[in-house]
Amino acid sequence: MAEEKKNNLEGGDNKQSSPRMPQFNAYWIYGIILLALIGVSIFNVGQSPKEIPWSVFEQEVLPKGDMKSVVVVTNQGVAEITFKDGTLEKYSNIFKDEQSIPSTGPQLLVKIPTIDKFEEARKEAEDKYNVKVPIEYEERTNMFRDFFMMMWPILLILGVWIFIFRRMGGQGAAGGPGNIFSVGKSKARMFDKDATVKVTFNDVAGLAEAKQELEEIVEFLRKPEKFTELGGKIPKGALLIGSPGTGKTLLAKAVAGEANVPFFSMSGSDFVEMFVGVGASRVRDLFKKAKEKAPCIIFIDEIDAIGRARGKNANFSGNDERENTLNQLLTEMDGFATNSGVIILAATNRADVLDRALMRAGRFDRQIAVDLPDLNERREIFEVHLRPLRLSDDVKSEFLSRQTPGFSGADIANVCNEAALIAARKNKKMVEKEDFLDAVDRIVGGLEKKNKIISKGEKRAVAFHEAGHAAISWLLEYAHPLVKVTIVPRGKALGAAWYLPEERSLNTYEQMLDEMCATLGGRAAEDLIFGRISTGALNDLEKVTRQAYAMVAYFGMSPKIGNLSYFDSTGQNEYTFQKPYSEQTALLIDQEASRIIEEQYVRAKKILEENSDKHKQLAELLLEREVIFSEDLEHIFGKRALSEHVIEEDSNGHKAVSNGSDQPAADDVKVDANDAKV
Repeated sequence: MAEEKKNNLEGGDNKQSSPRMPQFNAYWIYGIILLALIGVSIFNVGQSPKEIPWSVFEQEVLPKGDMKSVVVVTNQGVAEITFKDGTLEKYSNIFKDEQSIPSTGPQLLVKIPTIDKFEEARKEAEDKYNVKVPIEYEERTNMFRDFFMMMWPILLILGVWIFIFRRMGGQGAAGGPGNIFSVGKSKARMFDKDATVKVTFNDVAGLAEAKQELEEIVEFLRKPEKFTELGGKIPKGALLIGSPGTGKTLLAKAVAGEANVPFFSMSGSDFVEMFVGVGASRVRDLFKKAKEKAPCIIFIDEIDAIGRARGKNANFSGNDERENTLNQLLTEMDGFATNSGVIILAATNRADVLDRALMRAGRFDRQIAVDLPDLNERREIFEVHLRPLRLSDDVKSEFLSRQTPGFSGADIANVCNEAALIAARKNKKMVEKEDFLDAVDRIVGGLEKKNKIISKGEKRAVAFHEAGHAAISWLLEYAHPLVKVTIVPRGKALGAAWYLPEERSLNTYEQMLDEMCATLGGRAAEDLIFGRISTGALNDLEKVTRQAYAMVAYFGMSPKIGNLSYFDSTGQNEYTFQKPYSEQTALLIDQEASRIIEEQYVRAKKILEENSDKHKQLAELLLEREVIFSEDLEHIFGKRALSEHVIEEDSNGHKAVSNGSDQPAADDVKVDANDAKV
């Protein structure tokens, strides 16, 4: 068996290494004929006469009188000289550089100044040297050369025109290579059962609900009688909605690998072209091909490129090319004519901007949410991406999944790749757990800048700032658990604090206030310790301002505003010129947001004043070590009350906090960063 596999491999290598012969193209024949015609028209076939200047002809050839004939071509201004037999030896100095001399026909070619000048020289030579010069005058025309010179500009323009239209239409477009009418043809790539797509649903980790929806569509295509016997109809379309990197395109590849039907794949931007009407023409051509191959699947990635809601942009009229393309797509998906056996799959991360006519049942019957992976799904994704890596025994997918809440599948793949690069940079033989932790820090916070120039005063201010965040987050019940704090500059930040948020779907009023208070702990620490504030809290203020306005205007958490929400989930108010509330309500929203922020700021200062000694001790420890972990805070402040959490510790003493929940992550890994100078 091994020998047979070896032979197969050797055969495959020989096949790949053998030189590929160029494929025949009909344009080669056209090129050869054209070159041959140009050569015939420009160059004479056979030996050509020796061209000499007029002075040599007048001084050396005319006086000797050995010319058999002299033919003057009047319309070209040249004279062709043919010598008598046996007289060429006298002119060896003229033909010394010539390898061969024409035995018949003209041997010399001279360009004469004028006909009168030539006649004067001839008569003078006949009278002075007593010679006879036989002369003939004629006019010559080259019909083919004249025709070619006249047609050359037209042929050049025609060639450029064909080249441009071939580039526009694409070499692989329908209509054959070089077809100038292929601009409106679809650019979709077709994959059939013999295609090279090898991705299946087994290669997609997590996303159990989304896979179940798509597996049912694939099953319908394989065994339609199972559903039609009960009166069911095949769904016309499924829309994959989710954040970037969650696996929408990967699911589409799995459908292409699982389904034994033709699969057309293209991007929404492939419909867009500079010519008017091309987008609608490509939509028609795509569905025409799909109907011929039915049953089949059409996948349109990033459909928001052509599916934006119509009539919202005042700068474009109803004749907008994008809107025409969308209208044609709507008609083809569910119009007067039926498209039986054609299923549309589409993916987007901006479902809020899609046209409502595109989202209705009958076009996209199913809207499949591809969310960020939860704890168990992240573990499955890590197991997929850890397979090709050479890992040490301390690397566990369970631990890594708890360290990366809010990470998408693409982020997890990036973490695994970055960990391998970090291990290789350190000349390790295997990828260790510490490499994965460094990779998470690198992706979330940026690259460390240990050589960044920072004064002692700035470093001390950053230390107390970060210690304020860490102290308040440790002391408050609902604040996110802290993982580590550093004052080593990383990215644009002078310092950072890593938190591991709980994976919860709902946030209560008390939880949001505790998080806001912990975020303001850095600014409060600067005010208490130094009696002045700095620009280091820019990121903190931006975060709490956005959160406070959301509490008041969106979540109805202000008693003065009441249970009202001005959040527009449909996106219909995006292009309106007025707010959905009055000026008095806007003023009240501003006042309430400011009140919430100021109350939490005062609360943060009060907590730090009550624990000032421990806060200073934590800041001094941070100045000494530059990086501290949760166990250091536990040593200073005591154990944190975490009744609903499980604390897990790795071999290096680092702690991972988890509530054991498998709910979707509500936030990313929280990093508090001083992204402005202190």
